[in-house]
Amino acid sequence: MRKIVIAVTGATGAIYGLRLLEMLREDPSCETHLVVSQAAVLNIREELPLTLKKFEASADVVHNIRNVGASIASGSFLCDGMIVAPCSMRTLAAIANGLSDNLITRAADVMLKERRPLTLMVRETPLNLAHLRNMAACTEMGAIIFPPVPAFYARPSSIDEIVDHSCIRVLDQFGIHRAADRRWTGLKGAEVMPLAQADKSERTI
Repeated sequence: MRKIVIAVTGATGAIYGLRLLEMLREDPSCETHLVVSQAAVLNIREELPLTLKKFEASADVVHNIRNVGASIASGSFLCDGMIVAPCSMRTLAAIANGLSDNLITRAADVMLKERRPLTLMVRETPLNLAHLRNMAACTEMGAIIFPPVPAFYARPSSIDEIVDHSCIRVLDQFGIHRAADRRWTGLKGAEVMPLAQADKSERTI
């Protein structure tokens, strides 16, 4: 049984956490552990057409963010990784500086010290220097910085398709590969230009 921690923080984009929970719930070999920050509770109410109770019902296990004695706060609890979706700049900064001041940041610290996968779906724009340095610090410690950037080659026709594409890519990081009809398969036949010809075309522009 795979155990994946899903943390939802106060950045906009609570739908990413919800869709990850829903996707993992479809896999009987996965068990999800959910932690929601206090700021995320406000965003869930503002951004999604469902209650916090229904949001939490998508997870197998729900932990209170103040419960630093929870199972996921210890490295001896075996799990397969953690996704912070979305990841606020406050949470990013805490993880980058080792501040285990709540269950989300403690669980993330556990992932780093145990060398387990930690993916941060950072949500902010524009980025200041502190944001960039914190991302660099987390990357150096082993985390994956994964901003949910739309892939327009898939020609998404809805917000759901944009969200799903990012969530599928995140799960790829954990070796959980979902069937997707909009993965990149390369340019087709006549659309492909040989490299030599492409180089020549660029010089004439």
